[in-house]
Amino acid sequence: MLKNGMTSSLLPGLDQIISFLRQMAHQLADLPMLARTHGQPATPTTLGKEMANIAARLIRARSQLAAISLTAKFNGAVGNYNAHLSAYPELDWEAFNRRFIESLGLEFNAYTIQIEPHDAMATLFDAIARVNTILIDADRDIWQYVALGYFKQKLKEGEIGSSTMPHKVNPIDFENSEGNLGLANAMLHHLAEKLPISRLQRDLTDSTVLRNMGVAFGYTLLAFSAMRQGLEKLEANPQRLAEDLDEAWEVLAEPVQTVMRRFGIENPYEQLKQLTRGKGITPEALRDFIRTLAIPESDRQRLLDMTPASYIGKAAELARKI
Repeated sequence: MLKNGMTSSLLPGLDQIISFLRQMAHQLADLPMLARTHGQPATPTTLGKEMANIAARLIRARSQLAAISLTAKFNGAVGNYNAHLSAYPELDWEAFNRRFIESLGLEFNAYTIQIEPHDAMATLFDAIARVNTILIDADRDIWQYVALGYFKQKLKEGEIGSSTMPHKVNPIDFENSEGNLGLANAMLHHLAEKLPISRLQRDLTDSTVLRNMGVAFGYTLLAFSAMRQGLEKLEANPQRLAEDLDEAWEVLAEPVQTVMRRFGIENPYEQLKQLTRGKGITPEALRDFIRTLAIPESDRQRLLDMTPASYIGKAAELARKI
C-alpha cells in the first residue's frame, strides 16, 4: 500500500510541480530581478533562475525519495523462524522468504523482532517531509514575489478574492499549500520518530500510529494540488521588476569594488560602503565615481555600461540548463 501510494500518487504529483517550475525557469530565464538577502536589495538574479533553484532542490530530493527501499519480514513471532522450522525443519526458510518478499518489490530484512522495525518507513517519511519543507519555502517565496508585484495572478471566474475587499486577488493557493504541508509534516515527523521504537520484542504503539499514514499522504497531496493551481495562475510583471531594479543602483557597488580589488586599489570595500551604504546612489553619482578609478579603460567602460538589470552573471544560462 505504501509503495503503491508513492508510485501512483505522490511521485507523479511532485513530478508535475517540478515540470511546471522547469517550464517557468526556461520562460523567465532572461527576466532580471532584484534579489533580496535579509529582506534588503542584493545582487540581481533573474526570475527564471529563482524558479530553477526551487526545481533543482526538488529534483534532488525527489531522487533521494525514489531511491528509498522499503523493507519487509516474514520470519515469525520474534524473527527466528521458530514456528516455521517446527512445521518444515528441512526447508530453507530464509531463502524462501527472501524470494517471496523480493517478488513483491520489497527488500528482505533478515534481522527483526516480531515486527519489521520500520526504519525504512521512517527514512521514507523523513524524505517526504524534506520535500514538503522545500515546498513550504517555495510557497512563502512565491507569496512574497506576488506581494512585491513581481508576479500578477490570472483571474479565475467566480473566485472570491476577499470577503470584504472586492479588488483583491489573494495568493490563496500558496497559503493553502503551506498550511496543508505543515499539517502533513507534523504527522510525518511523528511517524518517523515513533515507528522505529517498540518495547522489547513488540508493543502495539506502532499499530495506532500506522493508521494515520494515509492522512499524512492526503495532506501532502492536497498541498501539491494547491501549489499547482497557484503556479498556473502566475504571470510575470516585467514592468514592476524593472522599476525595482532601477531604484537599486547601489547593488553595483559589488562589481565596482571587485574590479577595484583586481587592480590593487586600496580600501575598495570601504570606499563603496561610504558611497552607498544605507542611502542608495544615483546612476550619475556611481558613474562619476567609476570615472575616477585608476583602472584600464576597457574595464572602466564595462563598469560604466553596467546596469542593475544587466548585472545578472550566469543566472539566465543556469535557468535554461535546469
